[in-house]
Amino acid sequence: MILPFVVLIAVFYFLLIRPENKKKKEAAKMRSELSVGDQITTIGGIVGTICAVKEDTIVIETSADRVRLEFTKWAISTKGTQTTENGPAEDKSKDSKK
Repeated sequence: MILPFVVLIAVFYFLLIRPENKKKKEAAKMRSELSVGDQITTIGGIVGTICAVKEDTIVIETSADRVRLEFTKWAISTKGTQTTENGPAEDKSKDSKK
């Protein structure tokens, strides 16, 4: 009677909890290793180059106009720019009107 319950807990641990903890550790390591000059993408999709690194925040420069924004470190999604393989979706309503 207890054996199925133990097996269910083990399955949840190895399929859900352990991979999530691993991703959190990797993200924390990436955020702690950020340095000036790295190109990053925020969770909101803003891409920029790091200008200053503080204890809990970073300052990024987003364009050639030297626009600077300050973000908390937890708002950093990836190091480098995110790109998608697919371009923007085509609007089908334009094709149907032709």
